[in-house]
Amino acid sequence: MYKVATILAVVAAPAFSAGLEIDVEGEANGTIVIDLFEETAPLHTAQISAIADAGSYNGVVFHRVIDGFMAQTGDVQNGVIGGDLSRAGTGGSEFADIPAEFSDIPFERGVVGMARAQNPNSANSQFFIMFEPGYFLNGQYTVVGQVTEGMELVDQIKRGTGANGAVIGKPDMMAAVRVTE
Repeated sequence: MYKVATILAVVAAPAFSAGLEIDVEGEANGTIVIDLFEETAPLHTAQISAIADAGSYNGVVFHRVIDGFMAQTGDVQNGVIGGDLSRAGTGGSEFADIPAEFSDIPFERGVVGMARAQNPNSANSQFFIMFEPGYFLNGQYTVVGQVTEGMELVDQIKRGTGANGAVIGKPDMMAAVRVTE
């Protein structure tokens, strides 16, 4: 019941954010600026903003990074630096999962999309940034934004290994995430 009440509170918020500033630490160091697409994905951008406002993204690692594809982060439950990262990528937030908000925006370089399980309505807190176009994702994942500054920093994020892109050793992390107006 708490999750339902929480998501209703997030959706009922009077104003959405305009974007995120993400301070990255690790092999990549600097700030990534993301423009959030509130009109395209209002439920997703509201939830991301609420999680960022609460400080829950601070210290969360980039747990899945596939060269030539994308860098994934946002597991506020199992992906926090200093914790057991063996389950990073399997958790979410205290908020309920979000219904899909698919659009016709293509997955180009720098596009930010919501990660999810097989169920299209299972996105929660995890998101990914595209290194290269991934048109096979079009219409199957929710687009929530676009990197407007710092794409060269995204390119420096520590890569994972193997087909699933799991990062071995110490992954790069979102040291601080701020909502911008």
